[in-house]
Amino acid sequence: MAHSHGQHGGAQAGSPTIDTRERGAPKEGEPQFMDRRLFMQLLVFQVPSGTSIAANQEALLSALKEADIPAVVYADANDPRGVALLTFGEDPALFVDSVRPLFEAAPLRDWTLRPELTMIGRTYSSGYEKDLEFWLLDRPRQTVLNPDWNWAVWYPLRRTGAFEQLDGREKGGILREHATIGRAYGDQDLAHDVRLACHGLDTNDNEFLIGLIGSTLHPLSHVVQSMRGTVQTSQYIQQMGPFFVGRAIGRYAGSPK
Repeated sequence: MAHSHGQHGGAQAGSPTIDTRERGAPKEGEPQFMDRRLFMQLLVFQVPSGTSIAANQEALLSALKEADIPAVVYADANDPRGVALLTFGEDPALFVDSVRPLFEAAPLRDWTLRPELTMIGRTYSSGYEKDLEFWLLDRPRQTVLNPDWNWAVWYPLRRTGAFEQLDGREKGGILREHATIGRAYGDQDLAHDVRLACHGLDTNDNEFLIGLIGSTLHPLSHVVQSMRGTVQTSQYIQQMGPFFVGRAIGRYAGSPK
C-alpha cells in the first residue's frame, strides 16, 4: 500500500512518536508512505580445490530454483575459485529460513564463506521519490536481474559523524552533487546503482551498501573515481570497502507471486 495516513505504531504519553515507514514525494497531493522495503544480502564463498567449479555453480543455481529464492550468482573476478550469492526479498527471514539450508547439503556445505565480504542492507527512501513502490521494491530487482548488466561492484561505506551534524540545506547540496554524477552514468547506460542502508546490520558498523551494475567493468571503476572529487567522498567518507567485483553467471527471478 503506497498511501497511508497517521503514524506507524503507537506511543505512550510523553514518548516521541516513531514512524519507521518510508516516505516519498507527494502524489496527487497526498504524501506517499510505505512500510515495505527490499532486503538484499551478498555472501561470498570459495569452492574447495579438487572439485569442479562449474558443477558447484550449477548445484547452487539448481538449489535456488528448487527453493524458489530470487538470486544472482557471481563469479568472483578476484578469486579463481570464488563464487558470490546475492539474494533478496521483503522479509529478511529469507536469509535464515531459506538461504542457510542451501548450505547444509553437499556440495554447498563444503564451500568456505569469506565473512569479510558479507554485505546486507535494505532499500530506503530519501523523501523525493515520485514512485515510492518502484524505487523501494522494483528498481533494485530489475537492476540486478537485467541480463545485459553482468558486471557488479559491491561495497559498504560509512560517513563521518560530522556529516550528520550539518544542517539540512548543506547536507542536501552535498548529496545532490553526488547524485547528479551518478544519474549521468545511469542516463548513458554506463553504471546503474543499488543503494541500501545497513545501519546496525553491518559487522563493521557501516551505514550504506552500494551496488554498481553495468554491462562493462571499466565504467563501474570510473564512477568510483569520479566520485572521489565530490565534497561527500573527499571530506565526509570515513571508510569504504572492502570491494567485491564479480560477473553474473546465473540469475533466478523467482516464481510470480
